[in-house]
Amino acid sequence: MLSRPMTDAAPLTNAPELSVSELSGALKRAIEDRFGYVRVRGEVSGWRGPHSSGHCYFSLKDASARIDAVIWKGVYGRMRFKPEEGLEVIATGKITTFPGKSAYQIIVESVEPAGVGALMALLEERRKKLAAEGLFDPARKQLIPYLPEVIGVVTSPTGAVIRDILHRINDRFPRRVIVWPVRVQGETSAAEVARAIAGFNALPEGGAIPRPSVIIVARGGGSIEDLWSFNEEIVLRAAAASDIPLISAIGHETDTTLLDHVADLRAPTPTGAAEMCVPVRADLMDTLADFSRRHDGAIRRLLDRRRSDLRAAARALPSGEAMLAMPRQRLDRAGERLVARVGASMGERRLRLGRAVQTLEKHSPRAEYARLREKLRNLGQRLQAGLAGRARLAARDLDANRRRLDELHRRLKPAIARAALRRTERVEGLGKLLASFSYRNVLARGFALARDAQDRPIRAAAADAPGARLSIEFADGRVDATSDGGREPTTTPSSSPAAPRPRPARVSKATDQGSLF
Repeated sequence: MLSRPMTDAAPLTNAPELSVSELSGALKRAIEDRFGYVRVRGEVSGWRGPHSSGHCYFSLKDASARIDAVIWKGVYGRMRFKPEEGLEVIATGKITTFPGKSAYQIIVESVEPAGVGALMALLEERRKKLAAEGLFDPARKQLIPYLPEVIGVVTSPTGAVIRDILHRINDRFPRRVIVWPVRVQGETSAAEVARAIAGFNALPEGGAIPRPSVIIVARGGGSIEDLWSFNEEIVLRAAAASDIPLISAIGHETDTTLLDHVADLRAPTPTGAAEMCVPVRADLMDTLADFSRRHDGAIRRLLDRRRSDLRAAARALPSGEAMLAMPRQRLDRAGERLVARVGASMGERRLRLGRAVQTLEKHSPRAEYARLREKLRNLGQRLQAGLAGRARLAARDLDANRRRLDELHRRLKPAIARAALRRTERVEGLGKLLASFSYRNVLARGFALARDAQDRPIRAAAADAPGARLSIEFADGRVDATSDGGREPTTTPSSSPAAPRPRPARVSKATDQGSLF
């Protein structure tokens, strides 16, 4: 008998009740039956390599979705192509679910490359650009100080990274650490990290806040998207411009960012960066104690050796008599050699003196006079012989010269006559030419030439002063005259007395050619 349900109770349904495990199993079977074999193309993200179990866990993603993936240990060992972070691959496998997390995933059986992902392509382009600018050049990298006084750390103040760094520094060699808090992930992370690096460099020496001797930029591990802030150009240029040596400690040892190439030193982990900054204090103290012991031992051994050498030298030193014996012996031998040398020198000097006497005798004035007289006699004989030969030659040359002189005299008379004729004809021609150019030809045509007292030609009437003495030259002679200045006579013939008859001028024969002007 069915009873009527109460109004506040759950509505009756025919759907069976399933446990969580039964529902998860049903979903697992449905998905595996529907997607038993698939090929998925996507970008590898979160790749960390084989787990401690040998399995590989990562994700495949594209622009809008993401799926977890796993490669079992045996399959990974047989793969020829190994996945890498950021690569675009084609994964072949089957879709299954993981009931423990209520998630689905792909069990990868094979992987083949499909190209470089978008982030990796951007990363590679940025890497080439900065490398061309020289930001990765090893020559610009600075040395890390051996024992810095102050260490600057750029990281998140709440993460485990700063605690690991501080713990490692305190264990090895306590130093002062200044933390510049920044976000290590997100949109503003890159700008904060760049400002932190520039801020540490802007701290003045000896200021209220001490300037670090080295900077550590640190972050824990993560996917390429999580670490992308440390590939941003603003962070890379701030690290390149840092005057303080910089250590990059981003992620785990397998993680790589562009900051690792720009930094002066790359640490595999943040803890490794702390170890690179400071040495182990206990090791330094042990080393110093060892050096001190070795130094003390070396000093003791040196002093012992010097004492031993001094005692040996004292035993080896001879007595004063023994020290003077050898010099005395050398002095005696030197005296003997000196006497022998003086005697030999005297004998040599006597021999040289005898040779000089012989030489002087050979070159005495008497011997020189006899030698010169003999030489003069020989020269006289040679001169007489030469004169006799020259006389014979002169006689022969005289006959030849006489014949040649006769011939030249015979040829000279006609030559002189011809030359005189040519000269006469030329003089007559020049005389005719001179006569044709003479001003006397003008005088012969009835003209006259007036000259002043200085015998200079008068060219104009205005140039004559009244009463000046003139000389007028005609073709047949000269006449002296007096200039009246070119005025007409003021008296008439009727009123003036009869003028005396002028006396004929005396004509002087010209003896020179003169000048027309």
